[in-house]
Amino acid sequence: MRSACFASVVGLAVALAAMASAARGDEAPKPPADAVAPTAARAPTAGLERLTLQAAVQRALARNVTVQVAQHDLRRIEGVLREVRAASLPQLSAGGTYTRLDDERKLGDRVAAARDQLSANVTLSAPLVAPRAWTQWSHAKDDVETVRAAADDVRRQIAVSTARAYLAIVSQRRVVEIGERARDTARAHLGFSSQREAAGLGNAIDSVRAAQELATTEAQVETALSGLTRAREALGVLIGSDAPADASEGADLPPPPPLPDALEGVEQRGDLRAQRARLRAATNVTRDDWADYAPLLTGVFQPFYQNPPGLVQPLTGWQAQLILTLPLYDGGLRYGLAEDRAARREQARAQLEGALRQARAEVRTAVDVAVHADAALAAARRAAELARQAFDLADLAYKTGATTNLEVIDAERRSRDAETAAVVAEDAARQARLDLLAASGRFP
Repeated sequence: MRSACFASVVGLAVALAAMASAARGDEAPKPPADAVAPTAARAPTAGLERLTLQAAVQRALARNVTVQVAQHDLRRIEGVLREVRAASLPQLSAGGTYTRLDDERKLGDRVAAARDQLSANVTLSAPLVAPRAWTQWSHAKDDVETVRAAADDVRRQIAVSTARAYLAIVSQRRVVEIGERARDTARAHLGFSSQREAAGLGNAIDSVRAAQELATTEAQVETALSGLTRAREALGVLIGSDAPADASEGADLPPPPPLPDALEGVEQRGDLRAQRARLRAATNVTRDDWADYAPLLTGVFQPFYQNPPGLVQPLTGWQAQLILTLPLYDGGLRYGLAEDRAARREQARAQLEGALRQARAEVRTAVDVAVHADAALAAARRAAELARQAFDLADLAYKTGATTNLEVIDAERRSRDAETAAVVAEDAARQARLDLLAASGRFP
């Protein structure tokens, strides 16, 4: 009993001596020569652009390469629409011919063909009855709507990916802060152990343990900084920047909707609208099979000029034609096209049903996961607070000489792990909320 009290008194005296030394400005004991230098000063944070979540998403939607490719694809399909539409509109063309013969062609004493001949004409061709061209025009419009819906879905996916990268930066930065705090605590613990050893009250093994713990925390800080660098670079790529980007403090996500509202809003998701547009286009194509059997009636009007005039060709004149084309037999091509279109329509219908089923399952899962993630976050925060209290008690007991630094190191590791677990739980809760918003069609 007396020895325990004596050890406590001696430990307290050493602690007071360390505090007095710090107050006098004495240098703290240095870590081993081969210890890694502090990493906070080497973190490349200067000059990084810091964005809010909304600004990052808007930048990604405006500058991301995938979004730009989708927009150009929409522009391309709009050009295809104009190409298809041209077959249903009148065509106007002009032509001219100059002919030089070796000699005049005569029929008796009359010139049948002059040595120099000049002819010109203007041709106006208009499809009067063209069901197939009309239906192809309508189908091209459906294709434009399908590609537009697909482009909106691409924007949704890029927005969600940008938000995930943004939240990863927020969480990884917290991990770095926890690691740096643990490193500073380990450095202070090493200094105290070295002072005890120098005063003859400690032993070398305590200092070695403390130095080993400092090296471990420094390695963890370096690993966390590497992860933060990767997350910043990923955000920079998503927003179309040539440099990494950083997240501002926090992430403002709208509140998640309740399950009934989330299930109702799932119909507005970009991927489902794209699937619905594909089904509508495939249904229209199948419905218009009759156009393959319909006749084609074309009107042609052609003024002409012929100099010199011929025996049957006046100087000027015009001609008009009605050209009727009736498809009779094509080797079974139309029947094959009909089967192909019907199969594509059923595929589109099945894909839409599967996408709806999957979307509703994602909403229900996201709601349940969000509830559990919030509960896990609350428990992880309680565990981190308790672990921190346990570390403070262990540290106090060691400074008073009641325990060895084994208990301090173990409590410090548990506290660090608990704080990291709380950060992971916090990130999981934010990601679950983002999943719910995306699944219910409310993000972006």
